[in-house]
Amino acid sequence: MIIVNATIVTFDEEHRFIENGYVKIQGELVTHIGTISEMKHKVSTGEIKIEENERIIDVQGKILMPGFISTHTHACSTLARGLRFADETSINSVEIIKNNIARLESELTHEDIYYGTLVTLIEGIKNGVTCFFDHHSSPLVVEGSLDVIEKAFKRLGARGVLSYSISDKNGIGIALKGIKENSRFVEKCKHDNEDLVKGMFGISDANNLPNKVLEIAGIEGNRLATGFHIHVAETVGDLISSRTNFQKGIVERLEEYSLLNSKSMFSHCIHVNEDEKKLLNKVSVIHNPESNMNFAVGYCNAIDLMKKGNLVGIGTDGFPSDIFRAMNICCGLHIHHSKDTSVMKAEDVVEMAIVNNGKIASKHYEAQVGSIKQGAKADLILIDYNSPTIINSENISSHVILGMNSGSVSDVIINGKIVMENRVICNFNEKEIYEECKVASNALWNRVQSQKQ
Repeated sequence: MIIVNATIVTFDEEHRFIENGYVKIQGELVTHIGTISEMKHKVSTGEIKIEENERIIDVQGKILMPGFISTHTHACSTLARGLRFADETSINSVEIIKNNIARLESELTHEDIYYGTLVTLIEGIKNGVTCFFDHHSSPLVVEGSLDVIEKAFKRLGARGVLSYSISDKNGIGIALKGIKENSRFVEKCKHDNEDLVKGMFGISDANNLPNKVLEIAGIEGNRLATGFHIHVAETVGDLISSRTNFQKGIVERLEEYSLLNSKSMFSHCIHVNEDEKKLLNKVSVIHNPESNMNFAVGYCNAIDLMKKGNLVGIGTDGFPSDIFRAMNICCGLHIHHSKDTSVMKAEDVVEMAIVNNGKIASKHYEAQVGSIKQGAKADLILIDYNSPTIINSENISSHVILGMNSGSVSDVIINGKIVMENRVICNFNEKEIYEECKVASNALWNRVQSQKQ
C-alpha cells in the first residue's frame, strides 16, 4: 500500500513536516517515507518496487499523522453511560461515584465485557485512536475476562495492552484471582508471539491493598518482565489511607515492592510529594485531565513533572477515547488553574498526548508506535482538515489543538490494514453491535439497580 499526496506530520524524533508526501507500507510496517519527487526517483532506481496489485491511495492533501494512543482507559465504562443510581445524591462526591462504578463492575458478564469493549473501540477508532491501554475489572468473572477483551480488539483490528485491575474490594480471593488472570494473559501473549495485543499487570486501590498482595503481584510481574498499570494517588482519600494504613506515600510503598520500572504506568499521580516525584522518574505518568476535572479530585501538575524529567502521557480514564478532546481540556485546565496563559502551550500538550504516548506505548512493542518513520508500526490516521490559514512545521501543534477535532478523522490504518475508510468501519455492522450492546446493558442496569442498597 502506498499513500500519496499527503501532508505528513511524523511526530518522530525529527518532527518532520512533509508536504506532497508519500508513505509506503509493507506488511505491518512503514518502509519508506518522503516527498513525491523522492518517491519517483526511488521507483526509477529500483529502490522502491510497486507491486502489480499494490493499492495506491491519493489522499489529495489530507493530513497524515500517527494514530493516537490512549494510555489509560476503562473500556467497560461505556456501559455506565446514562446510568443513574438511587443513592447518587451528589455528582461531586467522588466516593459515591467510585462505589457506583464498583457496583457496575461487580455485575459484569463476559457478554457485557465483549460488547462494552467493542463499542469503546468503535468510538475510539472513529476518533483516531489506534492503540488502547485498558484497565479492566469484573469481580464476578475474573478468569478469562482479558481473553474476551482481546477477542473484541482482534475483531476490529485494534492495537491494545490489556490488564486486569487487582483489587481487594471484593476480598483477598478475588485479588489473587486478578493476579493469576494477569499472569496467564501475559504468558499467553508471549506464547502467541503476535504484536497487536499485549498484556501487563493492572492494580487498583494500591493505597489499601495488603502487603502480601502487592508482594505477590510484584514477584509475578517482574518474573514476566512486564510493567504495572496502576491507579496512583488519585484522591486525597487515597493518600490518607496509605499514610494511615502503611505510614507511607503510595509511590514510596510501590517502590518497596519493586513495582517501579520503565514499562510501568502510574495514572493520575495528583497527591504525591516531592520525594515521590523523583521516584516517578522510573515510570511513565499518565495524566487524565478530563477525569480529574469531572470527579473534582485535584490537579496533576504535569508541567512540573515534565520539568523534573518525568515521562508524562495523556489518558482518557473511561471517558470517550477522544484524544483531541483530552488535549483541548488539558490545555484549558492548566491555564485556568495557574491563571497563566503561558504555562501550557499547544506544543506541550501535543508533546504529552502524541509524542510521549508514543514513547510509552513503544516500550511494549517490538517496533515503534505513535510516530511515522521507517521501521515503525503502520498505525496511521488521515485528517480531512481544510484550514483557513497556513499550516506548517511551526504552527502544526496549534492547528491540532485549536482547529482539528475527532470528526475530521476520515481514515484509520492499524498494523498496516485499513480499519476505517471514509468514516466507515470496514467489514463491520456498527448498528447491529450498538443494538446488541443496548440489550446487554439494559439487563446489566437491571441487575445493578436490584442490588441491595
